[in-house]
Amino acid sequence: MINISDILKQGEGLTVEFKTSFNEEVIETLVAFANAKGGVVYVGVNDSGKIVGVTLGKETTQQWLNEIKSKTEPSISPDLEIIETENKMIAVLSVQEFPVKPIACKNRYFKRVQNSNHKLAVSEISDLYMQSMQYSWDSYPSQKYSFNDLDINKIAKFIDKVNSTKRFNLTGTERECLQKIRLINKDSITNAAALLFAKEGSAYNVHLGRFKTPSMIIDDRMLRQSLFEAVEETQKYLISQMKVAFEITGITTQRTEILEYPLPAVRELILNCLIHRDYLSPVDVQIKMFDNSIVFFNPGKLYGDITIEDLNTNTYHASARNKLLAEAFYLTGDIEKYGSGFKRIRDEIANYPTMQFEYAEIQNGFQTTLKYLEQKTDINLKTVEKTVEKTDTIDAKIISLMSENKNIKVSEIANAIKRGVSVTNERIAKLKTLGILQRIGADKGGYWKITQKN
Repeated sequence: MINISDILKQGEGLTVEFKTSFNEEVIETLVAFANAKGGVVYVGVNDSGKIVGVTLGKETTQQWLNEIKSKTEPSISPDLEIIETENKMIAVLSVQEFPVKPIACKNRYFKRVQNSNHKLAVSEISDLYMQSMQYSWDSYPSQKYSFNDLDINKIAKFIDKVNSTKRFNLTGTERECLQKIRLINKDSITNAAALLFAKEGSAYNVHLGRFKTPSMIIDDRMLRQSLFEAVEETQKYLISQMKVAFEITGITTQRTEILEYPLPAVRELILNCLIHRDYLSPVDVQIKMFDNSIVFFNPGKLYGDITIEDLNTNTYHASARNKLLAEAFYLTGDIEKYGSGFKRIRDEIANYPTMQFEYAEIQNGFQTTLKYLEQKTDINLKTVEKTVEKTDTIDAKIISLMSENKNIKVSEIANAIKRGVSVTNERIAKLKTLGILQRIGADKGGYWKITQKN
């Protein structure tokens, strides 16, 4: 029994829509529900949840059902119930999620997203169809490549890596091994096999750049390689562009380098771009590195029913757009179970105090960003001070002042330690010679960095 009062209080949402009268928008909403998780349209209720009622003749409901059937493809037949409340009639049209998607209304396709109907683009229509049929583009036969176009050395390296992870046991010839994991079907190789092992590399680019501003490019590179190679080369490029800080370990002859970004998080985002991109799109994967951020873009919005709100949790369940690619990278140990990547990224950046992780669907794709306000250094000042003679409290004071304010002026330090500027400069020069202190940049506009000598 429908509790209409509770529904009206809750308002419209993912599975509920209010309409004052029956019209084509009602049919579009039913189609959107059928292409998502199902839902109910209450006809005779306005947007604010107030009951306005509908007038029903003898043949009205049958005419509605006939119109819904004639304007949808494949045809849908919703359940219809009439309820009376406050002396007014409400028509309740409900539809279940349709098993074979997408459903169209007059050749237009919709899907329910939050509390509104989203008109699907061509790529989204294709994604929805393949998802409902449990197909993926990467499982289709390659139209360009044959087995002879694959690099046997790349396949052999893949087989060794899979066997070393013990997630699967691959034995036999290279062809037989790829057949076992469905990268080859009968005599045809799949799109996934071509992307992973083709001799000439992928037909899809990874566009990398180092930027000072959005319009000022410092360095630019285009990669066109098979996917396993592209992951490694992209990672190498980003590492080469990263700033490095140092962590004092407590032993004066040792220090630990701290990369500007946590490498496991960066690698996860690279993998996300290459494994989950929409390969039906001609747009390149683009990775842009700025002074305090890295922006990752891959063509193709979120796949399946997952939303941005789901990604904000650590319990979401993701669907793989490219099932064979995801499985290949899982077997090599490069990724874990589906849907755990963003949790691992959040865990990694938790050790970087000012780092933020942002993501959003944008036009034609999905964008993620790592950015920070202040670079992590983790310098242990107490340990640094131990490298200065215990009796030399002046040097320790200088180190303390610089740790509190890296832009502090020599005159301000001199005043704080009650020494002249020339004496203070001598002390600073000594600390620089010992490798404890470093001046970054010019006297004007630069800053002090506490480091450690190797």
